[in-house]
Amino acid sequence: MPAAAPMRRTSPGAPLLTLATLAVAAAVSACSPERLSSPPSASPNGAPSAGVASAPGYIRIGVVPEASAINIGGTGNYTITDDVTGATLLSGNASEATVTLASVTEKVIYWRVQVQCASNQVYVSDWVRRVGDAGYDPYTEYVPAARCWRLRVGRFATKADALAAQPELYRLGLAPAKTGGAAFQVTEFVGVTKYQATLGQTVAQSTNPLRVIPQDGNVSIAGRPYRGVGEVRVNGSGSLAGINELLIEDYLLGVVPRELGPIAYPYLEALKAQAVAARTYAIAGLGKRRNDGYDLLPTTSDQVYGGLKDEYPLSSQAVTETSGIVATYNGKLIEALYSSTTGGFTANNEDVYNSAPVPYLRGVPDAERGNALDHVPSLEVFVNHANPKSLRNAAEGDFEADWSKYHRWYIDWTPEEMSNVVANYFKVAPAKVLSVDVTQRSGSGRALELQFVTENGTFTETKDRIRSALKFYTSSGTMTSIYSTLFYIQPVVDPKTKELTGWEAWGGGWGHGLGLSQTGAVGMAEKGAGYEEILKHYYQGITLEQR
Repeated sequence: MPAAAPMRRTSPGAPLLTLATLAVAAAVSACSPERLSSPPSASPNGAPSAGVASAPGYIRIGVVPEASAINIGGTGNYTITDDVTGATLLSGNASEATVTLASVTEKVIYWRVQVQCASNQVYVSDWVRRVGDAGYDPYTEYVPAARCWRLRVGRFATKADALAAQPELYRLGLAPAKTGGAAFQVTEFVGVTKYQATLGQTVAQSTNPLRVIPQDGNVSIAGRPYRGVGEVRVNGSGSLAGINELLIEDYLLGVVPRELGPIAYPYLEALKAQAVAARTYAIAGLGKRRNDGYDLLPTTSDQVYGGLKDEYPLSSQAVTETSGIVATYNGKLIEALYSSTTGGFTANNEDVYNSAPVPYLRGVPDAERGNALDHVPSLEVFVNHANPKSLRNAAEGDFEADWSKYHRWYIDWTPEEMSNVVANYFKVAPAKVLSVDVTQRSGSGRALELQFVTENGTFTETKDRIRSALKFYTSSGTMTSIYSTLFYIQPVVDPKTKELTGWEAWGGGWGHGLGLSQTGAVGMAEKGAGYEEILKHYYQGITLEQR
């Protein structure tokens, strides 16, 4: 049986909030600590009032970050339990239950204590305010025959609790006497949203999130097997999230082969470097998305994670042989950013994002040439490259050149295509594009500012957002973002008519270009570098620690 995440966490899940009061008694406001109350919850009407934390050594991945229905179960025997109480709701074998949110009507009974009947309306209004400020529920009801307002307090679980609260209400100046009040029962029918799990003909409901625990085999979520346990809860936007909670080391077994494929790149030291970077990123990112009920996404927004199905012996060996090792700078975990291909020179962090310079995220060449900026790729380098689309085209010893088809690339646009690109990104009407120019460039050669001059005006974008602004058309006719900001663009002019016929760009790399180059790591490993040398090349001045 695989290692499972703990049955309880430091911040347990909680019930969904009541949605509506239907009838019978007057509406009531929020509960005070002394009465029937709801712990922090994940409400379908808003963000969770308290985030969910992973237990030490574990991580929570939103493998299905948002859905109206989630299928969850196991590859073998499993149980679905109430995440707060631990009660078993249903069991299954080699199947998945469908979890949805269901609206049901429930009968709720509670008690109020009446402290007086007051005839002064100004006093009544002030009393209502003071009761609310004290954290209680005020309730008033005018009695024509008596010409006064009944002043009642609370939402107490029992009659005895209601009467026992009067001395404290007296102390707070909310009741005229310590005793003598009367308790009244209130019945409400309220609309409540519950988690509903359906497996065949069996239906189970719970106000708390659902937890799936495999008894043998593994948990499965949306048809994919995972180590650890599964969970379904409401996320910050009010829809359902399918979550896999597991040991961080087990999580990495499903990350490394997806981030750096061990079949295409069968170099253990490169995979070890990837494992350390991924581990560092994961631990530093714990709690990053806690208001959605998990830590990280399984996509390039964080790290690509495929679960048990994508594990592979060589990448698993890399994880095992670096177990617990992380990268630090001055004793703190680094922000272990990485990208597929840098194009020959990595980026400084401030050239990509609006942030202060980070000492370990400095631009370095992707080759054994020292750190001189003389080796930053130029337009001449790109244009004269033997074949910018070659998968295995060696180029002056660059580590990644032999391993990535994105080390060098070429793109072109027609005038109509560029007009559509500008209109799509800047949300303006299509117009003739007069020029497209890089107006600022970083020391590593990357575009810092891109300017589009059109008949509708001039539009500008900066840093890594340039990748989204300068889209290009694929062979299928769809627009996609340019691979990196390490490019040179120039107009194409008909030599006879001198008319603009489009634009062409030569570039290199895929991704933001910060930190570790994944294909560069493969190139270094092929040339005999160990994982520590690889990491210290791409992350300047770091230390590797066991944690």
